[in-house]
Amino acid sequence: MASISYKCPNCDGELLFDPASQQYKCEYCISYFTQRQLDDMGQEQAQEGGQSEREQDDAVVYHCPSCGAQIVTDSTTAATFCYYCHNPVVLGGRLEGRYLPDLVIPFEITKEKAVEGFLDYVKKKKFVPRAFWNKEQIESISGVYFPYWLYDVTYDGSVQGEAKNIRSWRSGNVQYTETKQYRILREGQVTLKNFSVNALKKANAVLAQGILPYRFETMKPFRMGYLSGFLAERRDVEQEEMQSDARNTMKHHAKTLMADTITGYSSVTVQNAVFRETDEKFRYALFPVWTITYKAAENNVYYYSMNAQTGKVCGKLPIHYGKVLLASILSALAVFAIGLAGGYYLW
Repeated sequence: MASISYKCPNCDGELLFDPASQQYKCEYCISYFTQRQLDDMGQEQAQEGGQSEREQDDAVVYHCPSCGAQIVTDSTTAATFCYYCHNPVVLGGRLEGRYLPDLVIPFEITKEKAVEGFLDYVKKKKFVPRAFWNKEQIESISGVYFPYWLYDVTYDGSVQGEAKNIRSWRSGNVQYTETKQYRILREGQVTLKNFSVNALKKANAVLAQGILPYRFETMKPFRMGYLSGFLAERRDVEQEEMQSDARNTMKHHAKTLMADTITGYSSVTVQNAVFRETDEKFRYALFPVWTITYKAAENNVYYYSMNAQTGKVCGKLPIHYGKVLLASILSALAVFAIGLAGGYYLW
């Protein structure tokens, strides 16, 4: 398996994708390069090197192209770091052929901003153990590209049903109610785009779905260089496994959208809906996430994740039950003290 390392043409240092500038930055000589400059320099092919020795279902051993150290990854990792020289490495063979992504949303939030957001989030949670946000844990925050399927579809559709208009008024001592019923038919074309489905089985579904949605206007054609400096996962959910659920979900959305265009009635009941796909497209994309995981003493894995484009966060945080007990005791003592002050307790 080929591994790819991106080199600065000025000093031969490692190039990393920089979210703040949306360019490639050399940490050594502080040079910046655009994607077009990288393409013109042939960087997509120029620095390939390092071959895997053995690939199994769950693990791969490969050589770092910078220092030759052996690195072990699992079978879906597509970008990582060398533990010895700390250089970023993209495992090019993992993203070839049918595994080559169509699109990518590059990182926009820097690591510094991600750490700041993590601390703000955790400090508001009173019962999180300090070990979850100590210095070592904070430094482990990782920028990861997660794989998603995107589904676009256009329907010719129709909804049929019944609508009612109800009018009430009073005359003297008599209350009148008038109900008018209508048969309704609405036909038209509905186009829905960028329905996102997690494409990694091992990813916590809440983590992957909880930070959606992304802003798709910043989506770009995929280039390997966007992975430099970050971790990345290759999909292990194929189109055939998700397309049935995606189609059913989108038909439901199309029905709801078309029904919502029927206005001017007191109530609308859809009795029949028919939608036929006239065009559909499945695309494979990588989306950016900042994440921290924490394995507690009871072997439960907790996590915090941030959408690295919008800043939306979700998390499953550990609870320090000692803090909960202490808070309960202090609360009970406070109530007891208030009672004494008010003369409610008699000895």
